[in-house]
Amino acid sequence: MIPGHLQTLHTLLEVAELLSRHRLKKQYAEGRTRAAVAMILRELPGDLEILFIERASNEHDPWSGHLAFPGGKVEPGEQARQAAERETQEEVGLDLGAERYLGRMSDIVGANLPVRVSCFAYGVVTASVQPVVSPEVHDVFWVRLSDILKPEHHLMAMVGFSGVSLKVPAIVMPQADKPVLWGLTYRLVMQFLGIIRVRD
Repeated sequence: MIPGHLQTLHTLLEVAELLSRHRLKKQYAEGRTRAAVAMILRELPGDLEILFIERASNEHDPWSGHLAFPGGKVEPGEQARQAAERETQEEVGLDLGAERYLGRMSDIVGANLPVRVSCFAYGVVTASVQPVVSPEVHDVFWVRLSDILKPEHHLMAMVGFSGVSLKVPAIVMPQADKPVLWGLTYRLVMQFLGIIRVRD
């Protein structure tokens, strides 16, 4: 379900302001692997775009072939935000230190694996920035927020995970060749929509 009514115009500045008001929910990490990801936004006239990656096929990766945000495991001695920036540089070649930090969302924990994920939002302000693929990433692409908000793109879908078929809430991407967005990244996107919603 799409939360609330959303204004058609949201700038990076407005997103940063809304994230600054977001009350972070505490999640305890005992027994869970720490991971961090970056939600990367850019402005269009009257819209925003969100960057997604399609993970490369890898039999050792439980998220093989899934849609996600750039990110990965938090290494010992590393802060979560540092990990998100490092992994983004490694996976798609973006230096987030040169872009605009917008804020943080509440951590989430995995429903199927023992992982706790921190998500940090950034706005691309460098006009010439061009994400690239890496061995871990099959594709990098942008999706308009207005497309994500279309009710017909929200459905229940059958997906495979670790050899099991699951029926889950998902978002259909406008790109016809992409799998549906579900799981951890779906939950982060829905949390983001809740943060930027405007009540009628």
